[in-house]
Amino acid sequence: MATIRPHTTLVMARGTFERQFGPEEYHRLESLATLGDPAYIPDLAAVGPERLALTEVLLTSWGCPPITDTDLDAMPRLRAVLHAAGSVRALLPPSVHSRGIAVATAAEQNAVPVAEYTLAAVILAGKRALPLAAEGRLNPGTWESSFETSQLSNHGRRIGLVGFSKIGRRVLELLRVLDHGPILVADPMADPAEVRRLGGELAPLDVVLAQSEILSLHAPLLPETQGMIGADQLAQMPAGGTLINTARGALVDHEALLSECASGRLDAILDVTDPEPLPAGHPLLALPNVTVTPHLAGSLGTETRRLTQFTLDGLEAFVAGQPVPGAVTDESAQVSA
Repeated sequence: MATIRPHTTLVMARGTFERQFGPEEYHRLESLATLGDPAYIPDLAAVGPERLALTEVLLTSWGCPPITDTDLDAMPRLRAVLHAAGSVRALLPPSVHSRGIAVATAAEQNAVPVAEYTLAAVILAGKRALPLAAEGRLNPGTWESSFETSQLSNHGRRIGLVGFSKIGRRVLELLRVLDHGPILVADPMADPAEVRRLGGELAPLDVVLAQSEILSLHAPLLPETQGMIGADQLAQMPAGGTLINTARGALVDHEALLSECASGRLDAILDVTDPEPLPAGHPLLALPNVTVTPHLAGSLGTETRRLTQFTLDGLEAFVAGQPVPGAVTDESAQVSA
């Protein structure tokens, strides 16, 4: 069990701290932890060895630089790293687990707005709302012609999800609000019974691609998934389909996507790109059937307070000697986004 009000060091960018810790959150933090001065730092190098030697808990978030083994060596009393954001795969060295340090992340809570964004994107894709809005700005007198097609509908839409991740699961649950068609899920690690329980059907990727009028990506970026949606995969999607990517830009071959979208065969809604952001003048940015948003699907503004509260719940559990929610193992960290 940790000491009462363990020595806790917050490592994050200034803007992150100001967004995630309002008066309510900071008051709760003070009641649970012994804080240094200043309460948060942008980098572990910003404090002296004495403070690091006392640190029992690291509370991290966006803007925290990668933590090294040398950093961990300087914190012999460290017993927990609580991350008030998403993945910790690039944040911590593998040795953190063998050192007996508990690691937890608010990735489940960060999945909430991403799934909400995806649901909105699916609904807009079914109506082709974004491409038609872009075209309407160029030719405002022709917008009624869109009513002539029977394809602008969310009724019976065939939807595909690539990745049964925390976000993929939430998307599948949220899609229940639609009177959709079959939802197919591609994920070699998923339990078919669990996918079916939530309203989907597990299928090989090529089947998902061939049958999905709307395809949404929720896979982690790993060596084996980089570029997994390339020219061959995009060619399998039905004409008139939409690719939605809120996961990682490098999952998609952007040159192949440009070819498909420039031809008008596919639409795309991209919250992530490769590179990110796309350089000014990139041809994808000029296409009316491609919508690029600035990586805003994840927690922003007051949504980040949800992550803070969850992490403070974890700190409270840690102090009480209870299991910390959102715990991450070495194995799960390696397959997270």
